Amino acid sequence: MLGFYENFPETIHGIARFSVSFSTKKLQQTLIATFQKLNSKTYSIETLAAPSIRKCTVDFEFGIAEDKGFNYIDNEETAKALQALQKKPFRIMDFLCALRYHKTQAKGKTPLRFDYFMVRLSFSEDLMEIRVSHERGPRHVEPEDIIRLIVDETNQAFKKKALRMLDLA
Repeated sequence: MLGFYENFPETIHGIARFSVSFSTKKLQQTLIATFQKLNSKTYSIETLAAPSIRKCTVDFEFGIAEDKGFNYIDNEETAKALQALQKKPFRIMDFLCALRYHKTQAKGKTPLRFDYFMVRLSFSEDLMEIRVSHERGPRHVEPEDIIRLIVDETNQAFKKKALRMLDLA
């Protein structure tokens, strides 16, 4: 089933709840577009987190769950998810988030170990919850940093703030 990963981890490393000022359908459409956009962006690690390493860039790779795996969110997967949303909004949307780190040096970029996070978005009337589980990797970026990035990038897509944080744990 698109959007749901049946083996989502029970151990959660970051959780936040938000009030939502738009319809669930509109929010989910924007979230999918946001993840696709994040897949093509590169960040300095200092803009995302209090880094344990310096002079490092971070590339994101978001994939949407489908049954027992994840599909990289490209144009084709975005269209597929948006088509499924036309029928009915998701109650749960699961994503794999891989963070690829590269140390920047005078002679080029050196790849470092990646971080892998699982992200679950749960929706109910006027509320959204984000759960983040760190699967493996050096954890140069914390789950709370992933949550903030998702929310900030999503809110930028709307004229008025779509997500207002209620709590973060």
